[in-house]
Amino acid sequence: MRLSISNSKFVTAIERFLRQESAGGVLLFGAAAVAMVVANSPWATHYFDALHTEAGVIIGSFHLELSLAHWINDGLMALFFLLIGLEIKRELMVGELSSPAKAAFPAVAALGGMIAPALIYLAINTAQGGEYRGFGIPMATDIAFALGFLMLLGKRVPMALKVFLVSLAVIDDLGAILIIAVAYSGTLDWSSLGWAGLVIGGLIALNAGGVKKLTPYLALGLVLWYLIFQSGIHATIAGVILALTIPVKQKISSQEFVDTCKLELDVFGSGESQRKNILLTHQQQEAVEKMSDAYESVQNPLVRLEHALLPISAFFIMPLFALANAGVALGGEIDLIQPTALGVVIGLLIGKPVGIIGLTFLISKLGWITKPASCQWRHIIGAGILGGVGFTMSVFITGLAFTESWMIDSAKLAIITASLVAGLSGVYYLFRLPAPSTCSLESTSSRH
Repeated sequence: MRLSISNSKFVTAIERFLRQESAGGVLLFGAAAVAMVVANSPWATHYFDALHTEAGVIIGSFHLELSLAHWINDGLMALFFLLIGLEIKRELMVGELSSPAKAAFPAVAALGGMIAPALIYLAINTAQGGEYRGFGIPMATDIAFALGFLMLLGKRVPMALKVFLVSLAVIDDLGAILIIAVAYSGTLDWSSLGWAGLVIGGLIALNAGGVKKLTPYLALGLVLWYLIFQSGIHATIAGVILALTIPVKQKISSQEFVDTCKLELDVFGSGESQRKNILLTHQQQEAVEKMSDAYESVQNPLVRLEHALLPISAFFIMPLFALANAGVALGGEIDLIQPTALGVVIGLLIGKPVGIIGLTFLISKLGWITKPASCQWRHIIGAGILGGVGFTMSVFITGLAFTESWMIDSAKLAIITASLVAGLSGVYYLFRLPAPSTCSLESTSSRH
């Protein structure tokens, strides 16, 4: 499928996306701040007790009971991972990552931004006898949080830089998903995995059979989530698998949609003379329903689901996740200079920019990748600094990597501290750069 839109329409679409993501980042930050305040207030006991409250579903012999924190982290976050999977698939098919030439620069940046922080973390923890399982924590970049900082600068940074940061974060998320699936899964239940495989086969069959309605995909996705949860692989991976099976092509072509609407509008208009009151005639009602069916059929199922999930994720799931996970009671055994926390801080603040900037500069000098023409290297440096904003995925991986509460809290505090420092440092650095005279987009920096 080919997608062709004008530059003006493209700018409108990307700016709308960026506004929504950045607004979600602001709300995410606010929820994290509230969680920190409540966790260190007289209401702290009620806050932590609420997170450990058990709730579940019982239907006959079926029984599933989890704490509120687990419902958020394993259940609602599966929808967040579904959204990430949809974004990755869209980018691979028609977006910034749809060709090697487009994907090369952000892919190299993401790779460097994952390898360098992990190596720094492992070096610090190996030398000081720390916990190696946290190596995945500083590897992630939080797109909503980072864009929230970047959007503070408005038009002082080129649009291509924002697109580059989005593309980098999408690939970064893909890397985090692979790490979660491989490094942070428990003992596998092969029976559940076998049933999950059958469900995945059913999803693939739906796609191959040309089914465009989302309901059967989502119904099987719910079953898949439970089976993945039972298998020992983290349940959120079900969201990514489901996303990869959602069809991209619309049911009818754009021309068929136009023809249908023209025909039914004529039918609707001709029926107006037969109306006797405010109610539509039977003929008009049928015309409206046919246009409604055509409206649904002409939309890309993947894009329709992505647009539906984006506000839910940005304005509900992510703030709720922050509220449930960012609450750290200060004091006690929390220590920012112990190996785990130190590895996270240095990995995010130094490893991220060094990896992003260093690897892209090296590979571009070898002539293997090309920097977006409307971004200068000083802009890439700013993006590298903002890459150290690693809240959501980093906190999520922390809960998978450790079991000791003091270690989890130390790592969370390290993430929050490093993310704030990276975000403010990136904004300050980019603010001091001259504002771009234009926001023209090169072919290497268009999102769609």
